[in-house]
Amino acid sequence: MSSLRTRAARTRAASPSSRAGVALAVMLSAQLMIILDATVVNIALPHILTSLQFSRTSLSWVMNAYTLTFGGLLLLGGRAGDILGRRRVFLAGIGLFTLASLVGGLSTSAGMLLAARAAQGAGGALAAPAVLALIVSGFAEGRERTRALGIYMGVITGGSSLGLVLGGVITEWLSWRWVLFINVPIGIAVLAIAPLFVAETPRQPGRFDLAGAVTSTAGVALLVYGFVRAAASGWGDHLALGAFGAAVVLLAAFLGIESRARQPITPLRLFADVSRSGSFVTRLLLIAGMFGVFYFLTQFLQEVIGFSPLRAGVAFLPLTVALFGMSRTAPRLMPRLGAKPLMIAGMLPAIASLAWLSQVSPATGYWSGVFGPMVLLGIGMGLVFVPLTTASLAGVAPADSGAASSMVNVMQQVGGSLGLAVLVAVFGTASQNAHQHPVPGLSATAQGQQVLAHGMATAFGVAAILNVASLLVILALIRTRKLAPQRPPLRADEPVAASSSGGA
Repeated sequence: MSSLRTRAARTRAASPSSRAGVALAVMLSAQLMIILDATVVNIALPHILTSLQFSRTSLSWVMNAYTLTFGGLLLLGGRAGDILGRRRVFLAGIGLFTLASLVGGLSTSAGMLLAARAAQGAGGALAAPAVLALIVSGFAEGRERTRALGIYMGVITGGSSLGLVLGGVITEWLSWRWVLFINVPIGIAVLAIAPLFVAETPRQPGRFDLAGAVTSTAGVALLVYGFVRAAASGWGDHLALGAFGAAVVLLAAFLGIESRARQPITPLRLFADVSRSGSFVTRLLLIAGMFGVFYFLTQFLQEVIGFSPLRAGVAFLPLTVALFGMSRTAPRLMPRLGAKPLMIAGMLPAIASLAWLSQVSPATGYWSGVFGPMVLLGIGMGLVFVPLTTASLAGVAPADSGAASSMVNVMQQVGGSLGLAVLVAVFGTASQNAHQHPVPGLSATAQGQQVLAHGMATAFGVAAILNVASLLVILALIRTRKLAPQRPPLRADEPVAASSSGGA
């Protein structure tokens, strides 16, 4: 009898910890699903191209429809969690994401798939900010919270690269549609289990800055549309020029709204610090080039070198391993070398990587022209991102720490969308020029590969220029003395700081 009572007491004592563990697993499963969808469709792009009859330039919208709504609505999602309750908003976001994934997998037209991808991004923007906030509020400060945050950062770091490998496996063994269908059972499981183990947070008073969210998202979307339209129809196209003009008007209106709003979705005071502004610009330029690598390399591996989807996904493992390894090494190097020197050291292999890729041709092999650049890019990005994030968050007031954290994620998503649009425009122009000047004696198939490779090589060259611009911003604007140690993990009683943090 005594033994049974002791065992029961132990079970009751362990119960809160077990519930917290299940809650963490549920939330991180949802976070991983959201992060994966930013890259998992990359490997499937050639199959989507032929299945739904996309053009080469419009295909980029499969990526941009997701990242634009995700990045554009991320800050609004964090504010919604504050005002309505984070668990409630988290579940609403996962529900929308799951339904959109089902619709995307069933798509019978390009427009239907793009609408589903945009809805996925909106669902992710609602769910992702709540994940970190719920982790902070669900784990006591100290060892438990530190461990939970460490696991969270592991998911964030490895998720995007893992998506490339997973996308290859699913596309090869099943179909590109299962890249989206796989989210459905995961989403349903999260919706069923989360209410049982994840506690709701108190609602906080506040206002929704809908005007700021709409003008910023629409402005960036029109800017992206202008680049993609120009790639397909030329830089003198009236719709492209109109889109650029409307984008300028909307983004100017956004700045005006944010400067007068009582509770702006983007506090402009975050940009008053030159070093912090430089870190935001650097991240935008870096991600702009990196998204282009993922987008074009997946197609180069399959359509020029001739890899299967599975082999193309596995081909990205060197980048994944190098990025993950260096992101773990960078925090140990930063106290010794300093944040700014570490960023500069990381930019050099990243620039070399893209310069190397700008030499690709139909004769390029994986080991001779792709493996090396992937390793260099992984090393460079792994070294840069940790000190760059420190620069973005250093010296931020406690009331603005959540907004600053979210701005890091917004810059990542918007940078990816804008950068991919610019590189697609460059690819389109270079491909058209190559098509108009065919190489004598080549077959139609070889000529097509030549056109593709030339366009991609030119895009990689421009991506290298973007990285050079990132290095120049680091040298000119980021000041080492600003990079003080980061603030300790957020407390659960800091709703503004915790609410908007998170994302991919």
